Amino acid sequence: MEREIDTEKIGTVKIANDVVAMIAGLAAAEVDGVGAMAENIPNELMRKVGMKKKTKGVKVDIIDRTVTVDLAVTLEYGYNIPATSKILQDKVKAAIETMTGFEVSDVNIRIVGVKMPDGK
Repeated sequence: MEREIDTEKIGTVKIANDVVAMIAGLAAAEVDGVGAMAENIPNELMRKVGMKKKTKGVKVDIIDRTVTVDLAVTLEYGYNIPATSKILQDKVKAAIETMTGFEVSDVNIRIVGVKMPDGK
């Protein structure tokens, strides 16, 4: 699904939901303490070649230029879950709003596991 952006009668720009999901996934991967994105949020578009890894664990809904993001993540052992989650929410929200111009209403995080240090 794509969303249109009016660009002052020059034409339109369409942003696919996959692109917003990719932005969210890349932003999440940059947060210290995020071990991995989980693969348990179903999304048929993730199955496309080249899209699976970049949108893994990310689901986006866009209604009237307002985005809701659901992330399923594994955190690294030793990180404070509430603090890391807040940083993750802020980073994903800022990345999507900056790159798309859409408003992000919610960034929901589901912690699906803890990545233990090697050897433990």
